[in-house]
Amino acid sequence: MSAANLVTMARLLAVPLVVWLVLTGDLAATFWVFVAASVSDAIDGYIAKRFDQRSELGALLDPVADKALIVSLFVTLGLAGHLPNWLVIMVVFRDLLIVGGFLLATALKEPINWRPLMVSKVNTTLQLVLIAVLLGSLAFNVDDRGVIAALTYLVAATTVLSGGGYIARWGRGLAAGVEAER
Repeated sequence: MSAANLVTMARLLAVPLVVWLVLTGDLAATFWVFVAASVSDAIDGYIAKRFDQRSELGALLDPVADKALIVSLFVTLGLAGHLPNWLVIMVVFRDLLIVGGFLLATALKEPINWRPLMVSKVNTTLQLVLIAVLLGSLAFNVDDRGVIAALTYLVAATTVLSGGGYIARWGRGLAAGVEAER
């Protein structure tokens, strides 16, 4: 277990804590734990690259930790009434779609391009920013001046574009695999 993987594991272990903090209403603590967890994503990447600690385990753990943190917070903030249910459903459905696509491709033994789409990277960044701004606004009684509403619609748009992009990419990949078998 490398130092980079330990940082990733710490981020993964922060997930139940942030869920509990939201549910208990301690949004200031939630904000700070979320910020620390988000910064740890950059730190583990830096450590892995700088000290040549890239590994298969890290390549699997990092996106799992990221998605666990984001999806858990979206669901919990939605249940607490801080995010619209329609957005929570969109975000969770897109991630389930990606996992389902991976499982389907694995079951079919089809090689599929799993590199993230650029719109997916933008989507993840916007999701993180939305969570941070929302938690900061709630925790410190800051008037967001419509920023949360704008971010909500940007996350929704990039979620749809990202999900559609993966479906299109996988459809082309599966069609090429079927065509090659003929």
